[in-house]
Amino acid sequence: MSEIRRIKPDEWAAAKRVVYRVAHAIFNDSRPLEESIAYHESRNELKDMNDIQKNYFENGGIFLVMAENDEVICTGAIRQLEDGICELKRLWLLTEYHGQGLGYRMLQACLSFAREKGYKRIRLETDPVAQNRAVEFYKKLGFYEIPSYTGRGDEVSLEMML
Repeated sequence: MSEIRRIKPDEWAAAKRVVYRVAHAIFNDSRPLEESIAYHESRNELKDMNDIQKNYFENGGIFLVMAENDEVICTGAIRQLEDGICELKRLWLLTEYHGQGLGYRMLQACLSFAREKGYKRIRLETDPVAQNRAVEFYKKLGFYEIPSYTGRGDEVSLEMML
């Protein structure tokens, strides 16, 4: 049985690798995985994950992992956006584990944390095309579309009342 728990500092790289592996698959990256990871690392695209302590734990949030047999297979995080509003970040589940309810479990753990911290609303942004399954998943659970809160026009912004 997989367990959900706080990330440990020695797992930051493994958590990043989960994000890169899933993104490589869902965005149909034609490069070999290692080449793709090197490219995205050079662009510092996951810079928030370089210091999880500062960007999540010290920012009104948490960073969780789901592990199976000591391997990180899923990530999920919350961080504060403003008073009463948090952001769901880095909810990524290795594709070979899709369809088993594990992403739902991680989302519920993140939502529970947000409620316990007293947040009133939770937001997220995602790619509406490559991550259309994720968008439908979030909407099914009560998220609704809102105007962009980051100014990234290629993303869809979603929110849910807690």
